[in-house]
Amino acid sequence: MHDRPAAVTALSQAVAAGRRLARRCTREPRALDLLTALACLALMALDVPGLAAADNSLTGVTAALVLTAGAATLLLRRAAPWVPYLVSLVLLGWLHELTLAQFALYSLARYRGRLAGTLGVIGYVSFAYVMFNLPGWPVHRGDTLSEFLSLVVPIGALAAGVGVAANRQDLVRALQAQRAETETLQAVQRERARIARDVHDFVGRELTLLSVRSQVLARRAAGGPHADGFEELSETARSAHRMLNEIIVQRDVDGRPTPGLEALPELARRSALAGSPVALHVDAAAHRLSPLRQAAVHRVVQECLTNAAKHAPGEAVEVHVTAREGRLRVRVTNPLPAGEPDAPAAPVSAGTGTAGMGERVWTLGGTFFAGPRGQRYEVEADLPADEPV
Repeated sequence: MHDRPAAVTALSQAVAAGRRLARRCTREPRALDLLTALACLALMALDVPGLAAADNSLTGVTAALVLTAGAATLLLRRAAPWVPYLVSLVLLGWLHELTLAQFALYSLARYRGRLAGTLGVIGYVSFAYVMFNLPGWPVHRGDTLSEFLSLVVPIGALAAGVGVAANRQDLVRALQAQRAETETLQAVQRERARIARDVHDFVGRELTLLSVRSQVLARRAAGGPHADGFEELSETARSAHRMLNEIIVQRDVDGRPTPGLEALPELARRSALAGSPVALHVDAAAHRLSPLRQAAVHRVVQECLTNAAKHAPGEAVEVHVTAREGRLRVRVTNPLPAGEPDAPAAPVSAGTGTAGMGERVWTLGGTFFAGPRGQRYEVEADLPADEPV
């Protein structure tokens, strides 16, 4: 009675291990090519007894070696698919072996496209037809032309057709990956533009105050020994402000000031209305940090709440913002979505928003992490707190 659950558990673990191994193999091209060659060899090994008995000067051992060498050419199916194709024609004419031709035509169509697959099928059928008309073609492989057409042509056409379909899928996946990469780069550029706008707003304001204050001091010190120094300082501040305006030309479309920590309760309220309650914990010292740091915190929390609403709707989100020992730390966590037994290796939301958050934090000299930990998804940002204002 107790052995059955243990056996079921062991079987489940074996199945899970097999799935993980299969996923790794599918992600590793060389391992997939090796499995393909072994599968082809296993199918051709069924013909070894017949090949040894036929009139071709091969024994069981030599036939196995020949077939192994032929299957090994499939390791070149990505870089040089014409090699296994030509070898398959040799085996077809010499040993009347059709198995390698199927794998070779599939590889040719998949890694060289529809035109190469079509030419491969034409060459394969033409070569096989010539061999069919020779006296040495075995009787059981085709007595008449109709039997030849029903055996040889469907094998080549079907293998090449599946290869063409796989080639189209490869192109679609490559385009999707390229589009995702482009969107990520665009998100980074947009985030850099927002950072530039924030720098312009915050630093420009300080430079303006410095210029005005210098002018006031210059007037008060008129006729004194330091009057020229205050005038020079005021002109330097104005010049720096002009340079800042010239360098940072890419601004946000709406032109509104970037919110800081005072806007976090409103973000939490909106998230709760959307079905994701938020527990917000913000140190009082964080409110005295520079506007740039507060803008970074707002950006990270805003994107995290958006991702939580997309990927873990209804789950509670915890937000912790601490400013201690010269470091500003932001930590946002939420439970992983239900129904995902295996935690993904990449973040649950590995989209452009995550790249934007990371760019914002890295620009300020901090570190950034986003990904699953245990049964929760966490986003952590750690950056210098700077001097409070």
